[in-house]
Amino acid sequence: DHTLKLFEKHGMVNVGYWVPLDAKDGAGNKLIYLLEHKSREAAAASWKSFGADPEWIKVRTASEAAGKINEKVESVFLTATDFSPALAQSAKGSGRVFEMRTYTLESGELPVLTKAWESAIEERVKVSPVVAVWISEIGGLNKFCHIWPYRSLDERNNVRNQVQASGNWPPSAKAKREGGRAYRMLKQENKIVMPSAFSPLK
Repeated sequence: DHTLKLFEKHGMVNVGYWVPLDAKDGAGNKLIYLLEHKSREAAAASWKSFGADPEWIKVRTASEAAGKINEKVESVFLTATDFSPALAQSAKGSGRVFEMRTYTLESGELPVLTKAWESAIEERVKVSPVVAVWISEIGGLNKFCHIWPYRSLDERNNVRNQVQASGNWPPSAKAKREGGRAYRMLKQENKIVMPSAFSPLK
């Protein structure tokens, strides 16, 4: 009711707000959202001014009258890859679901994975578009993130079956065939989420 407008007031762009569909991913008590900033420095300045805004302090105090509403906050800064499409905040769909995938990699593996994806993604987007592809390198922790939109869960499953049957997926398999090597992952997270009613990206 208040926060999105205050984010914009302090220079942050509301991109998307989602909630997980599966209990294992936090359905019912988790909100995932994406904000766009001009730079890391601009982000720090925006958060500082947002936190000191009297209107936000009033809203936060009222929302926590019966106790704190946030158990934990996780924040990750992401940078778009060269082959990521530009974000379209006004993109709309009807009842779409989104698949969010995050790979956590061993140190030094991010260039290997990024090269493999750059080589393979053109084939993948012929079947289904991608919202964006990002990378994150913070404190030696490397992450590779991408979001895919689908009209339904059935479409998501059909697309995955189609690309896997083509023999050109996953990108690591194609990288091997082209004389490269597969990237080494520490962890892979996959969430199916649906946009909230107030999400700009639906």
